[in-house]
Amino acid sequence: MADYYKLLGVEKNATQEELKKAYRKLAMKYHPDKNPDDKEAEKKFKEINAAYDILKDEKKRQMYDQFGEAGVNGSAGGFGGGRGGFDFSGGFSDIFDDLFGSFGGAANARGARKASQRGSDLRYNLEISLEEAFHGENIKIQVPTLDSCETCNGSGSADGKKPETCSTCHGAGRVRVQQGFFMMERTCHTCNGSGHIIKNPCKSCKGSGRVKKNKTLSVKIPRGVEEGTRIRLTGEGEAGANGAQAGDLYIFVSIRPHELFKKDAADLHCEVPIKMTTAALGGEITVPTLDGSKAKIKIPEGTQAGDQFRLRGKGMTRMGTNDALGDMYVHIKIETPVKLSKRQKELLTEFETVSDQNSPEADNFFGRVKDFFS
Repeated sequence: MADYYKLLGVEKNATQEELKKAYRKLAMKYHPDKNPDDKEAEKKFKEINAAYDILKDEKKRQMYDQFGEAGVNGSAGGFGGGRGGFDFSGGFSDIFDDLFGSFGGAANARGARKASQRGSDLRYNLEISLEEAFHGENIKIQVPTLDSCETCNGSGSADGKKPETCSTCHGAGRVRVQQGFFMMERTCHTCNGSGHIIKNPCKSCKGSGRVKKNKTLSVKIPRGVEEGTRIRLTGEGEAGANGAQAGDLYIFVSIRPHELFKKDAADLHCEVPIKMTTAALGGEITVPTLDGSKAKIKIPEGTQAGDQFRLRGKGMTRMGTNDALGDMYVHIKIETPVKLSKRQKELLTEFETVSDQNSPEADNFFGRVKDFFS
């Protein structure tokens, strides 16, 4: 009578994790695909499968510990059917998918191919204006892609018949070839790895189920979108081959520079030049805002270059909110008059002679310069 614990090389009090680890190691060692035409390895593989099938189930394990094989007679199940004479429906699929990929039978191989035939993901770089980022927009784009063939509805078949299993690889998509002492796997040359053959391929797509086209899509840009934001459109990438799942489209958003405003997170900055006389005497200026309105700013007497004025709530919308706005900062730039007339020069010269102590910063600076050299 076989001792299941000894078969797996573990102690009787082994945890489920220890059982699983031991089983994985032995399954890798004795798997028929790794030991072709080795009857002893095949026998060993059946034994460790039977042992693990019992011990991984707590109730069966209790019965086995109490009554031995008699307590679980028939519980281990058979090994009929499946590739290599094994049936992995008894709860081993999670382990064998991890260990051997498509070794677990043609069904698993077809599933792996289906995943591999998934359409490619695409990237689209979208540049928008600052106004579009502020308001949020629905923008139409054209994406060059491989789309599902309309003639055959993506099947690749002209008459609508289902593809036939490839007779060379029997649906596996790969074939084994002997090279000297080594056994190697290669992509099946008959079906190019798809595992099936289309007898009457569609003329529009030549049997691939996909055609090149420019697809028009509408992209919703959220209010307050940030530079570098990534938008994912599920299933809008390349169509999968022969009806397989389509890939995704990733849109990367960039905001083009604005002629008036500079964006800093949710705040806006605007540099506004004013006349020298306005800065000295004071006055009022009108500035534009990104929401399309105008704002008036009172300029106090003696305003200096670089002074800034804050307009609350006149900045950018914040992404993910409906009404939260940043602020707008107006930076003053004082313009020196150019191309003066003779009279203007006379007035400025007269002003210069009577402007003692009207420029305290300049007077202070050049006073310190004088002290430095003396």
